Amino acid sequence: MTSQGFGGSGITVGIAAAALLAEDLTGSQALAGMAQTVQVLASAIAAYWLAGMMRLHGRRRGLVTGYACGAMGAVLSAAAAMMGSFPLLLAGAAFLGCTTAANGLARYTAVDLARPAVQGRSLAMVVWATTIGAVAGPSLTGPTASAAKRLGLEGLSGPFLFGLLTMLVALVTLAVLLRPDPLHLAWEETGHTPRIGARGASWAAVRAAVSARPAIGAGIATMALAHAVMVAVMVMTPLHMRHGGAGLDVIGFTISGHVFGMFGLSPLVGWASDRLGPPPVMAAGAVVLVAAAAIAGQAPSGAGPSIAIGLFVLGVGWSLATVSSAALIAGQAPDGARTDVQGAGDLVMGLAAAAAGAFAGVVMAVSGFLVLNAFAGSLAVAALACAWAARRFVAQARAVTPA
Repeated sequence: MTSQGFGGSGITVGIAAAALLAEDLTGSQALAGMAQTVQVLASAIAAYWLAGMMRLHGRRRGLVTGYACGAMGAVLSAAAAMMGSFPLLLAGAAFLGCTTAANGLARYTAVDLARPAVQGRSLAMVVWATTIGAVAGPSLTGPTASAAKRLGLEGLSGPFLFGLLTMLVALVTLAVLLRPDPLHLAWEETGHTPRIGARGASWAAVRAAVSARPAIGAGIATMALAHAVMVAVMVMTPLHMRHGGAGLDVIGFTISGHVFGMFGLSPLVGWASDRLGPPPVMAAGAVVLVAAAAIAGQAPSGAGPSIAIGLFVLGVGWSLATVSSAALIAGQAPDGARTDVQGAGDLVMGLAAAAAGAFAGVVMAVSGFLVLNAFAGSLAVAALACAWAARRFVAQARAVTPA
């Protein structure tokens, strides 16, 4: 939870800065979302890589490696701001994606030793810990940019340098205090021996798990679509606001409200997932995402209550859909394929979000913010269908399971 608090700050402090810096360096709205898209895509690939590392060596090594790569990404992104280099910004975004992957995989660390009845709450508490840093991060975009200018640096390098410090704190916390490794203890309890072989998650194990338990596939699809909705709208919001005259402080405050919606209510989401079962909560999240797209899509450019409310509701919908989907995946994944399924889920989630983020920049440039939100709303409807399928698969599995 401590590492999530600091790590979340390191990730989110650069959300608004990356889009604004990319537009400054390229002069293009269509390319403004490219940095975030690269980060999301790299996060997907890193999730696969780090999950394989965890399968062989446990949680600690994978999480520490992810934060170390992210720290390098923060350095490269700050250098890009000071040197005016868009390719360097993309390189930094790719390394920052490793921290995003580590931050995501950390939620599964919470359920390695959790009893089935409280898996949702255990996972949600680690997600909730991200709130502390993640909500503060975007609000610090303006102050850290001002501090960088006072030091004679390019303003938009400030958020990334602050992120560097927080990621290093998270890295040291995990390296020193995550002992004993929870996955090692889980292996001892189940008598599982980690497979030594190819690096990365095992697709054969994932296919076998999804074939035997199709609810896993429905959970991954719901999680991926919900994440794509969130990224598509969130990454273009800073541009929509700046084009209407909003300043960095106001943009950062709006993104902070969005991030609070993502993480702040996660303990309640975890409780609901344990009490009602994950599929109904997944479906509720999809419905809330549709409402968020409708609210945000009507918001005029600049600062205003509609865009702030829409982004907050977007965060709540993301929390409902992804926390419950992750709880479903964690509960359904066989012990022998635990990290494989988790890594594959985050890979698919990241790829979907990367595609949505790239498409969002084009849609924003050609058709505007309203059409972008209509596109996001259609993805949320697809997520609702997947959540309904997950409900049916879980019910079928219960019907054939002996008492």
